[in-house]
Amino acid sequence: MKILLTGATGYIGRRLLPALLENGHEVICCVRAGNRFLAEFRHPNLSTIEVDFLKTDDTSKLPIDIDVAYFLMHSMNVSTKNFENLEKCIAINFVQYINKTLAKQIIYLSGLVPSSGEMSSHLRSRWEVEKILGLCKIPATILRAGIVVGSGSASFEIIRDLSEKLPFMIAPGWLNNRCQPIAIRNVIQYLIGTLGNVACFGKTYDIGGPEILTYKEMLLGYAKVRNLKRRIITFPLVTSRLSSYWLFFITTTSYKLAANLVESMKADLICKNNDLEILLGIESISYDQAIVMAFAKIEQNLVLSSWKDALNDPALFKRMTGFIEVPKFGTFRNVQIVEIGSDSKTTLDNLWALGGETGWYYADWIWQIRGFIDRLVGGVGLRRGRTHPWQIHSGDALDFWRVLIADRSSRRLLLFAEMKVPGEAWLEFSIQEGKNGFELHQTATFRPSGITGRFYWYVLLPLHAQIFVNMAKRITWKKDTML
Repeated sequence: MKILLTGATGYIGRRLLPALLENGHEVICCVRAGNRFLAEFRHPNLSTIEVDFLKTDDTSKLPIDIDVAYFLMHSMNVSTKNFENLEKCIAINFVQYINKTLAKQIIYLSGLVPSSGEMSSHLRSRWEVEKILGLCKIPATILRAGIVVGSGSASFEIIRDLSEKLPFMIAPGWLNNRCQPIAIRNVIQYLIGTLGNVACFGKTYDIGGPEILTYKEMLLGYAKVRNLKRRIITFPLVTSRLSSYWLFFITTTSYKLAANLVESMKADLICKNNDLEILLGIESISYDQAIVMAFAKIEQNLVLSSWKDALNDPALFKRMTGFIEVPKFGTFRNVQIVEIGSDSKTTLDNLWALGGETGWYYADWIWQIRGFIDRLVGGVGLRRGRTHPWQIHSGDALDFWRVLIADRSSRRLLLFAEMKVPGEAWLEFSIQEGKNGFELHQTATFRPSGITGRFYWYVLLPLHAQIFVNMAKRITWKKDTML
């Protein structure tokens, strides 16, 4: 079948794509950054089209001869207020496009509807998208899921952070609310199983795992699997805002995502119609099994996707595409050139291992303080780390940087700062040929915003000079000389 896959750079999309290709389907991925995606996936049945569904004109470049379209676009990590309007706009433009095609089915991954209580803005937005898709002349198969458990999922990483870091927790009362977590492997099986399945056309299904658990039981269940002793006391007076800030500072999640998740957790999220499991013959994976499977992927460095790498923020995409050319005028720069010799492989390997557990090769404690300050002022901080210990792709999150270019063949790495700074900052590395062999060229570029930006640069000038000089030197060292 010829399949259109939207949300291809998101957490679910990047897991679904290999499964579709393995089953022999031709897949057309809709992405906002095609070069980044092509560098990561190479397959004769895969093609990509750069399209922004917020713009009606962009959809004119999409094909009409498709059989099925997956709608996996979400904006929950973009804003705490405006994402509902964004998702409606995306859904309307998608329907206007899909009505002109030869498609026979739409498959949409939505969210579980609360059994009682007020629906959060996040879940209400998913429900509104369902209604918009329902107006389409092409039948939609809607799968509603709650907490997805898998390596790299936002929910799993929050559970992991809380359980690993806090032996004792005073938690909000909503931790006693119930949910039905589902393993990422089961989610993919449902997405594949309903593909082209006529019995599922125009139907809505709730999908979940075999257990109904409270959020407290999920945290304690994780701790049990990891052989950790944890104690949790719930306190009903903890507000949603305080809960969001608590998640933001303790875990790797952004405040926007934390706030939206907290709002969704304030009601029970349990499957009401789960007969699809029988129809497709899917064996539900238990919560404990899902955790064990997630850690198997983490330990083998086989995490295919992470929520933090998803390019679902239009502002972020604009920065990525607009700032690939590093400005030369009206900027401050720190340039370091270090001779490498005849072998550039060690330096290249060190560059591709930057950040995360490896760190920044010099004065990591200063980087950590900078990350902590960034979190205090609402930035992303250093806790995002990196998805893979030695692979980098354009668009990946790398601590408080975003990878703009990661071209190993041309030996160039370009990072753009997502930390809170009064201006814009780039950090570029390239390995070039010099008079005496190869040289590492390291350039930190800062474009200040007003007087505050200039003051920021000059205040940190002595510190930057020390850090950048020593970092450039140590990147060229072999690992045994770093010890």
